[in-house]
Amino acid sequence: MATWVSTAFLIVLSLCFQSGALLQVQLQLGFYATSCPLAEVIVKEEVAKGIARDTGVAAGLVRLHFHDCFVRGCDGSVLIDSTASNTAEKDSPPNKSLRGFEVIDKAKARLETLCPGEVSCADIVAFAARDSIELTAGRGYDVSGGRRDGRVSLASEVLANLPAPSFNVNQLTQSFAKKELTQQEMVTLSGAHTIGRAHCEAFSNRLYNFNATNSQDPTLDPGYAEYLKKKCPQGSTDPTLVVPMDPYTPAVTDRGYYKAVLANKGLFTSDQTLLTNPTTATQVYQNANDLLRWRTKFAAAMVKMGQIGVLTGSDGEIRSNCRRIN
Repeated sequence: MATWVSTAFLIVLSLCFQSGALLQVQLQLGFYATSCPLAEVIVKEEVAKGIARDTGVAAGLVRLHFHDCFVRGCDGSVLIDSTASNTAEKDSPPNKSLRGFEVIDKAKARLETLCPGEVSCADIVAFAARDSIELTAGRGYDVSGGRRDGRVSLASEVLANLPAPSFNVNQLTQSFAKKELTQQEMVTLSGAHTIGRAHCEAFSNRLYNFNATNSQDPTLDPGYAEYLKKKCPQGSTDPTLVVPMDPYTPAVTDRGYYKAVLANKGLFTSDQTLLTNPTTATQVYQNANDLLRWRTKFAAAMVKMGQIGVLTGSDGEIRSNCRRIN
């Protein structure tokens, strides 16, 4: 009997490794309950301070988590600074507008003083994104801990992994599918654009010289287009010019983004394109009309995204400084 049980256990263990089920064992709720009980409290305090200084930090931290997870998985590699011999992720063109790094740094510094070598930068980013959503009136959700920090950060890997603001619905669906996220989760996570801002260069192609037939994107509400042109004059190279991604409630995690898309006021091509597919258009309509349902789906999708390609166990490291490999 003992031999049979041992054999059966080994078979189950092997299947767990093959299916990735052990990820659920190594990522645990309350992961720091013993090693650093105040970890999540400290992160939330620093996020709250950051938002108090600048409400846009909330969106920055959510975007930081997204950009981290889509390149090499949720391993904190987006936080690493470039060196003389390596250009890191944060210095790739799509990441140069990222913000919220100082909030992560402050949380990490406090945690290293309290419980050195325990809390990973990758987990701090995941906690901070959750807290940002909750502190902007979104639904809070539980985040498992146990991510380890990666030792590689390459700017050259960013463009191939991040969905671009110019993507159409098929390109978006394929991009998310590569990360094992469904089309519905893609539409759900796009709702993160309900908070935050965008630089003019990310959407100005829709305002001027759109194509040979139209000077501006015909799917863009004309009145909204005129507003955007005032905010983003043609030919301007001013990097400080920004526009809220949600024209209604840009500091609140709500359904404003979906209402904007339905009104042809989606800021990016990747926003407005959601209406070009019957399935995604239906989801946009549902999310715009059922805030509770969207918030619930969004929380679940954020949890799933936060598990992309994580390093656990003895893989990676726990950085003492989130900007540098140990």
